[in-house]
Amino acid sequence: MTPVKGPAANRVRLWDLPVRIVHWSFAGLIPALWWTAENDEMAWHMRLGTVLLGLLVFRILWGFAGSSTARFANFVRSPGAVFRYLASLFGKGPHALSIGHNAAGGWSVVALLGLMSLQVSLGLVAGDPDYGSAGPLNHLVGFEFAYDATEWHTELVFNLILVFVGLHLVAIAFYRIVRRDNIIAPMVTGSRPVPQGFTGMTPAPAWRILACALAALVLVAWIWLGA
Repeated sequence: MTPVKGPAANRVRLWDLPVRIVHWSFAGLIPALWWTAENDEMAWHMRLGTVLLGLLVFRILWGFAGSSTARFANFVRSPGAVFRYLASLFGKGPHALSIGHNAAGGWSVVALLGLMSLQVSLGLVAGDPDYGSAGPLNHLVGFEFAYDATEWHTELVFNLILVFVGLHLVAIAFYRIVRRDNIIAPMVTGSRPVPQGFTGMTPAPAWRILACALAALVLVAWIWLGA
């Protein structure tokens, strides 16, 4: 999004509170989960992993039932749209203004949600109960699968998550330095200036927040009890 200043600017709501809470929770949970695993604090690692599971379930549900900018239908675009956006971003055409995630950022969101969901799923079955550290669904898989899941959980998938987090940080720096656009501030305040004629997000009713949160809580509780 191109920064807008002056009398033509109109401040609109961009991100709802659930999206912002989930976003910053992810930012805090990923390093916390890494630290607890590295320091063999597995009880806390599994508790935090369960919180991450609940947030992921909520965010996926919110991607279908939430406010307009939170919905996957709003930001998952075709490969052609991604190419055109990237071309405009690097000066090969007019820079497209989008209310919400742009075409490239939308796929980044999907990739991170997918990788974190895979990481949590592997963690649910990973470990070895003989060593006192196993996911709540470890009993549903065989030893060899649990061993492989542990390897993927601790190495491959986690490293892929780090790659996408790194790309996310690079994109933030690019927008701030090259495009002169602070894309962090709207994720804190929920709003940003846009040109006249652009409208902000369409909010979702509060009951949908409660319904998605309850569904996530029920699923997490069921899994925590061993499904």
